[in-house]
Amino acid sequence: MGRVRRIYDAGVVSESRQRFRGQIAGFGTTSGTRIVIGRWTQSPFGAFADVMIETGDGRRLLLAPIDEVADFVASTYTFDEVRLVPVTVDATDDQWIIQSPCLRATFDLGGRTVLGRMLRALPRPLAGSPRWARLIGPIASLIVPGVRTVGTARAGRVEYYGASDNRAITRVGATLDGQQLGALAPVEPPCRFGFSSTPSRPSVTSVITTIDDAPPAARRRRLLR
Repeated sequence: MGRVRRIYDAGVVSESRQRFRGQIAGFGTTSGTRIVIGRWTQSPFGAFADVMIETGDGRRLLLAPIDEVADFVASTYTFDEVRLVPVTVDATDDQWIIQSPCLRATFDLGGRTVLGRMLRALPRPLAGSPRWARLIGPIASLIVPGVRTVGTARAGRVEYYGASDNRAITRVGATLDGQQLGALAPVEPPCRFGFSSTPSRPSVTSVITTIDDAPPAARRRRLLR
C-alpha cells in the first residue's frame, strides 16, 4: 500500500517557472472512479509517472513515486490522501500498462481524435507556449467542455497546458486496492483536483505543462511577455 499521508496545507512558493513534458491519460470507469495518469519524460524531477484518482464517492487520491513529486503535486492540486508508492507505465503505440501496489490498469489506444488532428497542425513551439495557452483558452473551453488551458492552482501558482496531440482510449481494465473498477466510461463528472479536468472522452493527450511559481508582481510581468 505504501506510506499514507494526509495533506492539510500548501507548500512553499518559489521564484521559478517549471516545465513538464509528457502525456496525460484520462478515463472513467463504470464504477464511477475517474483516473488521470501523468507520464512525464522531462520534468524538474526527471522522468516519472504519477496517478490522480477520484472515486465514485468523491475521494481524491494521489499516487506518487517519491517525496519530492508528492510534495510538489499535492501543493499544486487538491487531494484527500497521498500515497507514496512505486508507479510504472509501460507504454507502446497501442497500449499502456500501469502498475503500482494499489492500482493496476491496462488500456488500449485507438486512432487520433478530431481534436488530435487539430492539435497536430500547430507548430510545436507554439503549442507549448504559455502565451498561446492564454490566447487559445476561451476557444479550448468551448471545443472541449471542462478543459481549461490556463488557471490558478494552489500555493498561488499559475498553470498553463499546451497540448500537441490527442488519441482515444478504446478499452480499459483496472483494479484499485484489489477491487475491479468496471468497463470504460466517460470522465464524468469532471475530476476535481484543480481548475481543469481532462476531456470527458477517455483519451491520451501529449502536453507541455508549465507551472509558474513567481510572486504576483513578477507573475504579471511574465504574463505580458
